[in-house]
Amino acid sequence: MALDAMGADGGVSVTVSGALSALKDHPGDLEVVLVGKPEAVEPELSRLGAPEEGISIKSASEVVRMTDAPSSVLRHKRDASIRVCFDLHRAGEVDAVVSAGNSGATMAVGMVVMGRAPEVDRPALASIFPGLLSPTVILDVGANVDCTASMLAQFGFMGSVYAREVLGAKSPLVGLLSIGEEGGKGNLVVRQAYEHLKASSLNFAGNVEGRDVFSSEVSVVVCDGFVGNVCLKLSEGLLSAYNQLVKNEVMRDLRGRAGAMLLKPAFKRLANRMDYENFGGAPLLGINGVAYICHGASSPKAIASAIGLAMESVNTQVDKRVSEGLAQYRGELLGEPETKSE
Repeated sequence: MALDAMGADGGVSVTVSGALSALKDHPGDLEVVLVGKPEAVEPELSRLGAPEEGISIKSASEVVRMTDAPSSVLRHKRDASIRVCFDLHRAGEVDAVVSAGNSGATMAVGMVVMGRAPEVDRPALASIFPGLLSPTVILDVGANVDCTASMLAQFGFMGSVYAREVLGAKSPLVGLLSIGEEGGKGNLVVRQAYEHLKASSLNFAGNVEGRDVFSSEVSVVVCDGFVGNVCLKLSEGLLSAYNQLVKNEVMRDLRGRAGAMLLKPAFKRLANRMDYENFGGAPLLGINGVAYICHGASSPKAIASAIGLAMESVNTQVDKRVSEGLAQYRGELLGEPETKSE
């Protein structure tokens, strides 16, 4: 596993600690290559008492900042830590890449170095939301802030394949995130994407609204990376605020505190189910490899979780299964969608 040691907002103290936690979670099954500046990584390994086996350092002299444009990173930072991670992946020296760095740059570097599936124009970040009925895949959640209608349609196909192959949905229902259920709602790109998806062979449910993300029967929600990222972070912030509000209320009096003690196991299960740190990162679908992108503000726990998810993806050959699934739709994706008869 190649971990971008320089990527997180919290620096190497977060990434190195996350890597060591992952090694403890998967003893004997995992090797982590910390990619970054040795003069920054080595003292942290020493401070945390890192084991001699299972972890190593690969030198990278440059760092990608959150403000760096992806095109600039591709042209001018060929020894950046995220570039070296993907170079190792392409060379077969590691099985996957995990980064909490600049998501746009990570997507661009991953696409250029690893190559992309021929059926799609751009890779997409997919996040799994814990819906009431079943998990919901939302994509894109940050890799592509500006999308064409055909890109959104391609996200629908990638999400459908991922939901089927990874989440076990037999015939995934795909929805397009918009401001109303009617097909004519939304901006121009969304309205055009609606026609693309409607004309496809996907199990298309039509438009879905924000309130439907957690409660509807759809398995896949399609949106551009700008909307998806706002949706993701709004949900995380709302959950955090709601948890604090509940805590404040139950601690107001003796009756509330007594009830909280009785409900503590249920609260703990719910918190564990909703905690985004247990998911850690989002898979970058559409590249010829395995990559997970985490929040810049990720904690060591989130980094460790992302490494665990990347391991699972490698072991279950998720990238191969998604690629094979997309190949089944190659005719549709490479050609213009045909209009369905009424």
